[in-house]
Amino acid sequence: MLTCTLTALAEAPTDFTVKSATDDSTFQLFKHRGKVVALHFLLKTECPFCLRYTHDYSVLAENNPDVMHVFLKPDSEAEIKSWSEKLDKNDLKDLPKVYRDPDAKLADQFKIPNGYKFHAQTVHYPALVVLDGKGKELFRHVGKRNSDRMSVKDFIAKLTESTAKPSK
Repeated sequence: MLTCTLTALAEAPTDFTVKSATDDSTFQLFKHRGKVVALHFLLKTECPFCLRYTHDYSVLAENNPDVMHVFLKPDSEAEIKSWSEKLDKNDLKDLPKVYRDPDAKLADQFKIPNGYKFHAQTVHYPALVVLDGKGKELFRHVGKRNSDRMSVKDFIAKLTESTAKPSK
């Protein structure tokens, strides 16, 4: 059963650029026009639910290159550096690319609710925002808690429903 928190669709930014958490690469929305882009707003770096969720969706991404999955963390540069220094280069090559959303500015632009208590901090709730090939929001899921995430199975069903051509 698909459970989604209903939230009014936000007016998506027409473009944005985010930097990788572990190298100098970037993701720019305008370079991916024509593809569906799934924005995964994660919690902090040291989050086991986020790591498993990211892994599950990165496996999906490998099998469907028409959907770009962008994993976003609000961690500060110091927190990212501390996290990445614990990994060796082999660990990094096996991880999906994670991008930084400094101070959760992109989460704010997409009107992801703030106020979730996590590891003695207040952060935005875990969320998934899916944009169509023109950058318009197709659907979203905002979790009520850390473990409240849209499953890959539910994502596939919702994406299929959202992108189906209306019958004549």
